[in-house]
Amino acid sequence: MTPISAIAWDIDGTLIDSEPLHLTVLRSVCDGLGLDVRAMDEERFRGVHLPDVWTMLAPRLPPDTQREAWMEAIIAAYVAEAATLRALPGVEAAMTAFAALGLPQVCVSNSNRRIVDANIEALAIGDRIAFSLSLDDVVAGKPHPEPYLTACARLGLEPARVAAVEDSAAGAASARAAGLFVVGYDPTGRPFPDADLTIADA
Repeated sequence: MTPISAIAWDIDGTLIDSEPLHLTVLRSVCDGLGLDVRAMDEERFRGVHLPDVWTMLAPRLPPDTQREAWMEAIIAAYVAEAATLRALPGVEAAMTAFAALGLPQVCVSNSNRRIVDANIEALAIGDRIAFSLSLDDVVAGKPHPEPYLTACARLGLEPARVAAVEDSAAGAASARAAGLFVVGYDPTGRPFPDADLTIADA
């Protein structure tokens, strides 16, 4: 195995317990438009960036629904509540340990920049990461490899020397396609599909 020289963290559902808030906000905004998404499998939304969620739901929304207004409503509602979010188990200890080893850490997210910044602020990790990448910083989001390839380029490291920590199939696929070592986070401890290592907590 190639020695790991940096850690690339996903954020939502990996560093911070934000998936319930994402789902609550999505349901609330869609409810206001007359669409109940509760019957849909929650996993369909995990790790999927907002433009793809729009593509998935647009045919079911009222025909006069405006894409940008819909996304802005979701982002604004999320940011307003982000300060209530907390880190997932083990995150602080893991980030501290990696820092002590001298490993650079970055965040690679499929979320909008405002959501990424709100999450980093809630976690109070701005001083622990070298940089963060949001959906706004790339042309193609996860599962495309661009987010992780961009992170590795900025780190100046070959992808095989960077470990990506992910909780979603889309994120793992992105990291795998980019050539990173993939750590799959599943709190149940079940083997994570297409991961080199599965963890139950950070």
